[in-house]
Amino acid sequence: METEKIQYWKEFALEFLKDNGPKFAMALVTLVIGFWLIARFTRFVRKTMEKRSVDPSLIPFISSLMNIGFKVLLLISVASMVGIATTSFVAILGAAGLAVGLALQGSLANFAGGVIILLFKPFKVGDVVDIQGEIGVVKSITIFNTIITTPKGNTAIMPNGAVANDKIINYSKEPTRRVDLEAGIAYKEDIPKARQVIIEALKSNPKVLEEPAPFVGVLSLGDNSVNLAVRPTCLEQDYWDVYFECLEATKIALDKAGIEIPFPQRDLHIKSGQLT
Repeated sequence: METEKIQYWKEFALEFLKDNGPKFAMALVTLVIGFWLIARFTRFVRKTMEKRSVDPSLIPFISSLMNIGFKVLLLISVASMVGIATTSFVAILGAAGLAVGLALQGSLANFAGGVIILLFKPFKVGDVVDIQGEIGVVKSITIFNTIITTPKGNTAIMPNGAVANDKIINYSKEPTRRVDLEAGIAYKEDIPKARQVIIEALKSNPKVLEEPAPFVGVLSLGDNSVNLAVRPTCLEQDYWDVYFECLEATKIALDKAGIEIPFPQRDLHIKSGQLT
Protein backbone atom coordinates (compact mmCIF):
# COMPACT_ATOMS: atom_id res chain seq x y z
CA MET A 1 0.00 0.00 0.00
CA GLU A 2 2.77 2.41 0.92
CA THR A 3 4.60 1.51 -2.28
CA GLU A 4 1.49 2.26 -4.34
CA LYS A 5 1.18 5.74 -2.76
CA ILE A 6 4.81 6.54 -3.48
CA GLN A 7 4.39 5.36 -7.05
CA TYR A 8 1.26 7.48 -7.43
CA TRP A 9 2.96 10.65 -6.26
CA LYS A 10 5.97 9.99 -8.44
CA GLU A 11 3.75 9.65 -11.49
CA PHE A 12 1.83 12.74 -10.48
CA ALA A 13 5.02 14.76 -10.06
CA LEU A 14 6.39 13.58 -13.39
CA GLU A 15 3.12 14.39 -15.14
CA PHE A 16 2.99 17.82 -13.46
CA LEU A 17 6.57 18.63 -14.44
CA LYS A 18 5.91 17.45 -17.97
CA ASP A 19 2.86 19.67 -18.32
CA ASN A 20 4.00 22.70 -16.29
CA GLY A 21 7.78 22.46 -16.13
CA PRO A 22 8.43 24.74 -19.11
CA LYS A 23 6.03 27.37 -17.72
CA PHE A 24 7.67 27.30 -14.28
CA ALA A 25 11.13 27.45 -15.82
CA MET A 26 10.15 30.42 -17.97
CA ALA A 27 8.51 32.12 -14.99
CA LEU A 28 11.64 31.59 -12.88
CA VAL A 29 13.88 32.99 -15.60
CA THR A 30 11.50 35.95 -16.01
CA LEU A 31 11.53 36.55 -12.26
CA VAL A 32 15.33 36.52 -12.00
CA ILE A 33 15.87 38.71 -15.06
CA GLY A 34 13.06 41.02 -13.95
CA PHE A 35 14.56 41.59 -10.50
CA TRP A 36 17.94 42.25 -12.09
CA LEU A 37 16.49 44.79 -14.56
CA ILE A 38 14.49 46.52 -11.84
CA ALA A 39 17.60 46.88 -9.67
CA ARG A 40 19.62 48.28 -12.60
CA PHE A 41 16.84 50.69 -13.60
CA THR A 42 16.34 51.89 -10.01
CA ARG A 43 20.08 52.60 -9.66
CA PHE A 44 20.04 54.45 -12.99
CA VAL A 45 17.11 56.64 -11.87
CA ARG A 46 18.80 57.32 -8.51
CA LYS A 47 22.08 58.39 -10.18
CA THR A 48 20.18 60.57 -12.66
CA MET A 49 18.35 62.35 -9.84
CA GLU A 50 21.62 62.85 -7.95
CA LYS A 51 23.28 64.36 -11.05
CA ARG A 52 20.33 66.73 -11.50
CA SER A 53 20.55 67.83 -7.84
CA VAL A 54 17.13 66.53 -6.89
CA ASP A 55 16.40 67.12 -3.20
CA PRO A 56 18.19 64.41 -1.14
CA SER A 57 15.06 63.69 0.90
CA LEU A 58 13.13 62.86 -2.28
CA ILE A 59 15.65 60.51 -3.96
CA PRO A 60 15.32 57.46 -1.65
CA PHE A 61 11.55 57.85 -1.48
CA ILE A 62 11.06 57.86 -5.27
CA SER A 63 13.61 55.06 -5.73
CA SER A 64 11.85 52.84 -3.16
CA LEU A 65 8.43 53.63 -4.61
CA MET A 66 9.56 52.69 -8.12
CA ASN A 67 11.33 49.56 -6.89
CA ILE A 68 8.29 48.27 -5.00
CA GLY A 69 5.85 49.19 -7.78
CA PHE A 70 7.84 47.40 -10.50
CA LYS A 71 8.32 44.32 -8.33
CA VAL A 72 4.58 44.06 -7.65
CA LEU A 73 3.87 44.26 -11.39
CA LEU A 74 6.57 41.63 -12.05
CA LEU A 75 5.13 39.21 -9.48
CA ILE A 76 1.64 39.61 -10.96
CA SER A 77 3.02 38.88 -14.44
CA VAL A 78 4.94 35.81 -13.23
CA ALA A 79 1.85 34.51 -11.41
CA SER A 80 -0.13 34.85 -14.62
CA MET A 81 2.57 32.93 -16.54
CA VAL A 82 2.26 29.87 -14.27
CA GLY A 83 -1.52 29.81 -14.58
CA ILE A 84 -2.56 31.60 -11.38
CA ALA A 85 -5.69 33.70 -11.98
CA THR A 86 -4.70 37.29 -11.29
CA THR A 87 -7.89 39.04 -12.37
CA SER A 88 -9.48 38.88 -8.94
CA PHE A 89 -6.23 39.83 -7.27
CA VAL A 90 -5.81 42.90 -9.50
CA ALA A 91 -9.44 43.89 -8.90
CA ILE A 92 -9.00 43.63 -5.13
CA LEU A 93 -5.73 45.57 -5.31
CA GLY A 94 -7.38 48.28 -7.40
CA ALA A 95 -10.34 48.57 -5.04
CA ALA A 96 -8.01 48.76 -2.05
CA GLY A 97 -5.96 51.44 -3.79
CA LEU A 98 -9.10 53.44 -4.57
CA ALA A 99 -10.31 53.20 -0.97
CA VAL A 100 -6.95 54.29 0.38
CA GLY A 101 -6.79 57.12 -2.17
CA LEU A 102 -10.20 58.45 -1.15
CA ALA A 103 -9.37 58.17 2.54
CA LEU A 104 -6.06 59.98 2.10
CA GLN A 105 -7.17 62.45 -0.58
CA GLY A 106 -5.80 65.50 1.22
CA SER A 107 -2.54 63.79 2.17
CA LEU A 108 -2.01 62.53 -1.38
CA ALA A 109 -2.57 66.07 -2.73
CA ASN A 110 0.03 67.36 -0.28
CA PHE A 111 2.39 64.56 -1.24
CA ALA A 112 2.00 65.36 -4.95
CA GLY A 113 2.57 69.05 -4.19
CA GLY A 114 5.70 68.20 -2.21
CA VAL A 115 7.07 66.13 -5.11
CA ILE A 116 6.43 69.02 -7.52
CA ILE A 117 8.12 71.54 -5.21
CA LEU A 118 11.16 69.33 -4.60
CA LEU A 119 11.54 68.48 -8.30
CA PHE A 120 10.97 71.88 -9.91
CA LYS A 121 12.34 73.98 -7.02
CA PRO A 122 10.29 77.21 -7.21
CA PHE A 123 12.04 78.02 -3.93
CA LYS A 124 14.59 76.44 -1.61
CA VAL A 125 15.47 76.51 2.07
CA GLY A 126 16.68 80.00 3.03
CA ASP A 127 14.70 81.87 0.35
CA VAL A 128 12.43 84.77 1.26
CA VAL A 129 9.00 84.00 -0.18
CA ASP A 130 5.42 85.23 -0.20
CA ILE A 131 3.02 82.25 -0.12
CA GLN A 132 -0.70 82.54 0.59
CA GLY A 133 -0.17 86.01 2.00
CA GLU A 134 2.58 84.92 4.40
CA ILE A 135 6.03 86.47 3.89
CA GLY A 136 8.98 84.78 5.52
CA VAL A 137 12.11 82.67 5.22
CA VAL A 138 11.75 79.03 4.14
CA LYS A 139 13.03 76.86 6.99
CA SER A 140 12.27 73.39 5.65
CA ILE A 141 10.48 71.58 2.83
CA THR A 142 9.08 68.15 3.61
CA ILE A 143 7.04 65.74 1.52
CA PHE A 144 3.76 67.07 2.97
CA ASN A 145 4.47 70.59 4.31
CA THR A 146 6.50 73.74 3.73
CA ILE A 147 7.58 75.59 6.87
CA ILE A 148 8.48 79.30 6.86
CA THR A 149 9.44 81.73 9.61
CA THR A 150 7.83 85.17 9.43
CA PRO A 151 9.57 88.44 10.39
CA LYS A 152 7.58 88.43 13.64
CA GLY A 153 9.20 85.14 14.60
CA ASN A 154 6.10 83.06 13.96
CA THR A 155 6.23 79.68 12.25
CA ALA A 156 3.81 79.08 9.38
CA ILE A 157 3.25 75.45 8.36
CA MET A 158 1.64 75.24 4.92
CA PRO A 159 0.32 72.10 3.18
CA ASN A 160 2.21 71.48 -0.05
CA GLY A 161 -0.99 70.84 -2.01
CA ALA A 162 -2.08 74.43 -1.45
CA VAL A 163 1.44 75.81 -1.91
CA ALA A 164 1.98 74.10 -5.27
CA ASN A 165 -1.32 75.48 -6.60
CA ASP A 166 -0.96 79.01 -5.23
CA LYS A 167 0.93 82.04 -6.49
CA ILE A 168 4.50 81.99 -5.17
CA ILE A 169 6.62 85.14 -5.01
CA ASN A 170 10.29 84.28 -4.46
CA TYR A 171 12.21 87.39 -3.41
CA SER A 172 15.51 85.49 -3.32
CA LYS A 173 15.43 84.04 -6.83
CA GLU A 174 17.39 86.93 -8.34
CA PRO A 175 20.67 88.22 -6.86
CA THR A 176 19.45 91.84 -6.69
CA ARG A 177 16.27 93.52 -5.49
CA ARG A 178 14.75 96.94 -6.03
CA VAL A 179 13.73 98.78 -2.86
CA ASP A 180 10.47 100.71 -3.21
CA LEU A 181 10.35 103.82 -1.03
CA GLU A 182 8.23 106.95 -1.14
CA ALA A 183 8.94 110.52 -0.04
CA GLY A 184 6.58 113.50 -0.06
CA ILE A 185 7.61 117.14 -0.58
CA ALA A 186 5.57 120.34 -0.42
CA TYR A 187 4.03 121.66 -3.64
CA LYS A 188 6.12 124.81 -3.37
CA GLU A 189 9.42 122.91 -3.42
CA ASP A 190 11.70 122.48 -6.45
CA ILE A 191 11.23 118.91 -7.70
CA PRO A 192 14.58 118.63 -9.61
CA LYS A 193 16.44 119.88 -6.52
CA ALA A 194 14.65 117.39 -4.27
CA ARG A 195 15.40 114.61 -6.76
CA GLN A 196 19.11 115.47 -6.79
CA VAL A 197 19.29 115.67 -2.99
CA ILE A 198 17.68 112.25 -2.59
CA ILE A 199 19.84 110.61 -5.28
CA GLU A 200 23.01 111.89 -3.61
CA ALA A 201 21.79 110.50 -0.30
CA LEU A 202 21.14 107.11 -1.91
CA LYS A 203 24.53 107.01 -3.62
CA SER A 204 26.27 107.69 -0.32
CA ASN A 205 25.09 104.30 0.94
CA PRO A 206 27.71 101.66 -0.03
CA LYS A 207 25.05 98.95 -0.18
CA VAL A 208 23.16 100.72 -2.96
CA LEU A 209 24.27 99.44 -6.37
CA GLU A 210 25.56 101.83 -9.03
CA GLU A 211 23.93 99.74 -11.76
CA PRO A 212 21.06 100.03 -12.16
CA ALA A 213 21.35 103.62 -10.94
CA PRO A 214 19.00 104.84 -8.19
CA PHE A 215 15.82 106.38 -9.58
CA VAL A 216 13.71 109.21 -8.17
CA GLY A 217 10.59 110.45 -9.95
CA VAL A 218 7.12 111.87 -9.32
CA LEU A 219 4.85 109.05 -8.22
CA SER A 220 1.61 110.93 -7.55
CA LEU A 221 0.14 114.33 -6.69
CA GLY A 222 -1.36 113.91 -3.26
CA ASP A 223 -3.70 116.13 -1.26
CA ASN A 224 -0.89 117.67 0.76
CA SER A 225 2.30 116.71 -1.07
CA VAL A 226 4.06 115.76 -4.28
CA ASN A 227 4.91 112.12 -3.71
CA LEU A 228 8.24 110.95 -5.10
CA ALA A 229 9.10 107.34 -5.90
CA VAL A 230 12.53 106.48 -4.47
CA ARG A 231 14.00 103.35 -6.08
CA PRO A 232 17.49 102.19 -5.05
CA THR A 233 18.71 98.68 -6.00
CA CYS A 234 20.76 96.40 -3.75
CA LEU A 235 21.87 92.82 -3.28
CA GLU A 236 19.12 90.50 -2.09
CA GLN A 237 20.71 89.97 1.33
CA ASP A 238 21.00 93.75 1.91
CA TYR A 239 17.33 94.51 1.22
CA TRP A 240 16.14 95.42 4.70
CA ASP A 241 19.33 97.29 5.61
CA VAL A 242 18.98 99.42 2.49
CA TYR A 243 15.26 99.91 3.09
CA PHE A 244 15.63 101.41 6.54
CA GLU A 245 18.96 103.20 5.94
CA CYS A 246 17.80 104.89 2.74
CA LEU A 247 14.48 105.94 4.25
CA GLU A 248 16.31 107.60 7.12
CA ALA A 249 18.95 109.11 4.82
CA THR A 250 16.22 110.61 2.59
CA LYS A 251 14.56 112.36 5.53
CA ILE A 252 17.87 113.72 6.84
CA ALA A 253 19.01 114.93 3.39
CA LEU A 254 15.72 116.75 2.70
CA ASP A 255 15.88 118.45 6.11
CA LYS A 256 19.47 119.60 5.53
CA ALA A 257 18.52 120.99 2.12
CA GLY A 258 15.63 122.93 3.67
CA ILE A 259 13.06 121.04 1.61
CA GLU A 260 9.76 120.80 3.45
CA ILE A 261 8.21 117.41 4.03
CA PRO A 262 4.54 118.29 4.57
CA PHE A 263 2.18 116.65 7.02
CA PRO A 264 -1.56 117.12 7.55
CA GLN A 265 -2.30 120.47 9.21
CA ARG A 266 -5.46 122.27 10.26
CA ASP A 267 -5.88 126.01 10.72
CA LEU A 268 -7.97 127.19 13.66
CA HIS A 269 -9.56 130.66 13.64
CA ILE A 270 -10.96 132.24 16.82
CA LYS A 271 -13.68 134.87 16.37
CA SER A 272 -15.55 136.61 19.19
CA GLY A 273 -14.05 134.32 21.75
CA GLN A 274 -15.38 131.21 19.98
CA LEU A 275 -13.44 128.48 18.27
CA THR A 276 -14.42 128.11 14.60
